Amino acid sequence: MEQNIQKIIESLSPIERKILPHLDRDINKICAKSSLDRVSVTRALGYLKNKGLINLKSSKEAIIEIGVNGALYKKKGLPERRLLRLLDEKKYLFLQDAKKFSSLSDDEFKASIGALKKKAFAEVSGGKITLIASKDEIIKKMPEEMFIEALPLGLENLTSEQEYAFELLKNRKDILQISEAKEIEVGITELGKRIANADLSGERFIEQMTPEILKKELWKGKKFRRYDVESSVPSIYGGKRHFVNQSIDYARKIWTEMGFKEMAGPLITSSFWCFDALFQPQDHPAREMADTLFINKSSEINADKKIIKAVKESHENGVGNSKGWNYEWNEEVAKRLVLRTHTTSVSAETLSKLLPKQLPAKFFAIGKVFRNETVDWSHGFEFNQTEGIVIDKNANFRHLLGYLKEFFKKMGYEKMRFRPCYYPYTEPSVEISFWHEEKKIWLELGGAGIFRPEVTIPLLGENIPILAWGPGFDRMIMAYYGIKDLRELYKNDLNQLRKMKYWMK
Repeated sequence: MEQNIQKIIESLSPIERKILPHLDRDINKICAKSSLDRVSVTRALGYLKNKGLINLKSSKEAIIEIGVNGALYKKKGLPERRLLRLLDEKKYLFLQDAKKFSSLSDDEFKASIGALKKKAFAEVSGGKITLIASKDEIIKKMPEEMFIEALPLGLENLTSEQEYAFELLKNRKDILQISEAKEIEVGITELGKRIANADLSGERFIEQMTPEILKKELWKGKKFRRYDVESSVPSIYGGKRHFVNQSIDYARKIWTEMGFKEMAGPLITSSFWCFDALFQPQDHPAREMADTLFINKSSEINADKKIIKAVKESHENGVGNSKGWNYEWNEEVAKRLVLRTHTTSVSAETLSKLLPKQLPAKFFAIGKVFRNETVDWSHGFEFNQTEGIVIDKNANFRHLLGYLKEFFKKMGYEKMRFRPCYYPYTEPSVEISFWHEEKKIWLELGGAGIFRPEVTIPLLGENIPILAWGPGFDRMIMAYYGIKDLRELYKNDLNQLRKMKYWMK
């Protein structure tokens, strides 16, 4: 037993030695007596617990603290106090004058009137606010003011008057904030008492090797402190890229290994590249505000005049065997700037710049797109999309499905579904879905198909098969990371980011 005690003494770190004589149930008193900060004391207590010298009991308490507006009001006075002072001078004011002279915001002014009416300090009628409080009532501090001055307070330990003030203030913006405080209670064991009563001022041990100790051989004849290799230590999180960016890098690697070149384009583009070049008529529902985020500005179309003329002809009269849409195409509508709704606008621009000698060719893109969507667990107004095109005279629909299956297989998805559907700029077209195992549903990722001649001929000058796809990328990585809500991808929760696994290598 005595030998074990000696081993424990030899393993004590400097901070453990400092707090051992001052162990108390209250961690704050230990900090004061040992002259150590709370972090050091907490760490030392953890070490002592692992050695069986103490027991730790933790509990959580909700603490009411002062918020941003609360700190401002503590200094300047609550909005109702400032309005009350103004009324004490004027006795009554028209509402617009009261708001103007009090310099309160709309929300503060409304809250002030409500508070004063509730306390019967003022009444409102005929567009005027009139003071009805007595001098004593005006001078006396309100419960809310005394409550703010008394903060911080434990939520479970409020007096009845403090509870009343808390109810009045808790729903007002940023006056209060509730945090969770962790309390640690310390209990010393019998072994701990024996160690604490032992003589700890004797022989000192070397804590760590330093260049000076090695150089001067100061370690000779000394003892090294014992280390407990089984003690728990803080988790260390190395720096790493955001998991969404890791996923994008991995997808980029897949496409390049499959022989694709990366293409890029602007987030803000003209309606010409986003819609017109893709043979979407100018009265198509997808071009309305319901789906598209328009920029309140127009710009000249960044395209060769021959291509603009060819797109116009495609819409009005058709190309090849097509009859077009049979309406008068408006170039001004095509100039309207939008936040791109799909990365297919990048494909259109890329096709317009290709030369015959560069064919056949394969391109991909991964980037942000924007939709005026109602946000929920599977929809966002901003998300990533992965785009791909293959320009090859020998390409066919089976090749399209082959490319998609290979990509999704490398991304870790075996259970895919391709169903016929309609898109204005591809024919034939398919809808891409994958099986969401947890929700037990097929989750749509986007569409794919072969560009129609009305798209291909104006941009390339000839009708060549062009395989194209643009599935949503963020939905694709949700299942891999076990994320149940699309919004969690970008909430930047530090704990989530630290624990998130690396994308497959």
